[in-house]
Parts: sequence; C-alpha cells; structure tokens
Amino acid sequence: MAAAWLRVPRELRGRLGALAFSSRAPRQPGGRPETEGKLTRAWQAEGIRNVVLSHPRRRNALSLAMLKSLREDLLRDIDSPDLRVIIISGEGPVFSSGHDLKELSHETGEKYHQEVFETCVEVTSLLPKLPVPVIAKVNGLATAAGCQLVASCDIAVASEESTFATPGINVGLFCSTPAVPVGRSLPRKVALEMLFTGEPITAQEALLHGLVSRVVPAEKLEDETLRIARKICESSRTVLALGKATFYKQMAQDVEAAYRTTSGVMVDNLALEDGREGIEAFLRKRKPVWSRSGRKGSPP
Repeated sequence: MAAAWLRVPRELRGRLGALAFSSRAPRQPGGRPETEGKLTRAWQAEGIRNVVLSHPRRRNALSLAMLKSLREDLLRDIDSPDLRVIIISGEGPVFSSGHDLKELSHETGEKYHQEVFETCVEVTSLLPKLPVPVIAKVNGLATAAGCQLVASCDIAVASEESTFATPGINVGLFCSTPAVPVGRSLPRKVALEMLFTGEPITAQEALLHGLVSRVVPAEKLEDETLRIARKICESSRTVLALGKATFYKQMAQDVEAAYRTTSGVMVDNLALEDGREGIEAFLRKRKPVWSRSGRKGSPP
C-alpha cells in the first residue's frame, strides 16, 4: 500500500485527512449546519435511474442533508416495475469525501452526531435491501463514508484514476462504520491496513481485493457502467429481486443453512410467472417476455 500512496499526487497526500470529510458547511446560531437544498440529482430512462451526488464544491460530502436527499432519490417509486437498476455517481473529481466534519464538531452536540451516523447507516444498509441492483460509478476519490457507500453497493465500476481510503484515523475519528461494509468486502488484513494507516489504495488494488467489480479508463466509465445496467434490464425484475434478497440472506448463514434457504427459493422461483416463462422460452428457443406483475404462475 505504500506504493499506492506514492502514486497519489503529492498535493493530495497532505490533504487526505481533510478530504475524508468536508469542513465548510454554513452555520446556524448554536453551531449546527444550516439546512441545505437538495444535494442530489436524479433522472430515470429505460429502466435505469441515475442518482448523482451533486455538491462538488464540498467534495460531495455526505452531510445530513445529502444523506436525506440520497435516501429520497433511492426510495422514490422503488416498487415501480419501470425501475430496473440504480446507478450512484458523484459530480466532479471526488466521488464522495465522507462525512462533514463541521457536523461532527463538539458544538453540534451528541444528539446531532447520532442522527448523522444513524442516517448514514440507514442509507448504506438500505442498498442491499432494495429490490433492484445498485451500481456505484466511481470516478475519483472515495473516502471514509464515501468508501462505505461504494462498498455497500451491489456492483462498483471505477475509473483507473479512482482511489479509496478510510483515513478517519488521521483526524482522530476511526472509520468504524465504514469498516462494516469495507471489512466484509476486503480481506481482513487489507481492510485493517486501510483503517489503521489511512493510506489509500488504487482502483487496481481495490479490484484485486474485491472492493470494486471492474476498472476501466475514465473515458470508458460511462459506457461500461451503462452496458452493465442495460444487461441487467434485460432480465426479469421479479427474479432479480428474489435473487438479490436471497443472496444477502444466505451470505449471513452457514453453508448448510444457506443451501436449505436457496433450495427452497429456487422452488419458489420456478413457481413465479417469470420463472415458468424463462424455462418455456429457453425450451422453445425464443426470447422470454417478462411480466410486470411478479405473480405466481398458473397451476399446470
């Protein structure tokens, strides 16, 4: 990882601790950050919802306002059959710099701190529970809670220039909540080195250790992410939702319990209208026509 650190531009190395958290939130009397406007942008076309962290001036810090805005965009019409996949990206050269240190200062108070962390945990814990796949499109630095966000997505596509870090230790705030998904994505010793030293890893190292699923040149990031999203859109939403929920459930079980769970789910899958349609289409050598209802199939 020392080699990764040397590949980060010199002017960035000295600022990594600060980059983990934006520190320029406007203030209200009494010390709390002012309520900000909507800090994400979202649009949907052809089954793909793009959600963009859109506050590059503050390095897309995951302030309380940003987290609430992100949550709103993720959950809007989440059960609509027209929604097939979500892509999360960041505007500017930083995907997300993590929490806003101004929100975590002593003057904002413990109750406010608790709300910030609970909201962040709620949002990142939500991603595996959504009924559609969620892709992180990373072009730039993802640190602390920003790295937590990437690690919590189902798929992560990164540009070659991207770097990932959990540098809270540099400012006296150990990245304990980012460690939850990071520690479950990376080998333990790699995760702990990141957490103990605060040093970043490159996109290629993130790929090698399992934090991201694909690394491409920056100019190909958009096309590659859309290619994956469009491929997902070709499949049954109902079957994908069942499969995603089952995957995360069985990962928390021992092998024997996981096989019991998944065997039962495969039987349930075959009983779905789309399960029957997929098998029928394969046998008849035609393209399947997926339903929008997600209902069980008719009895034979």
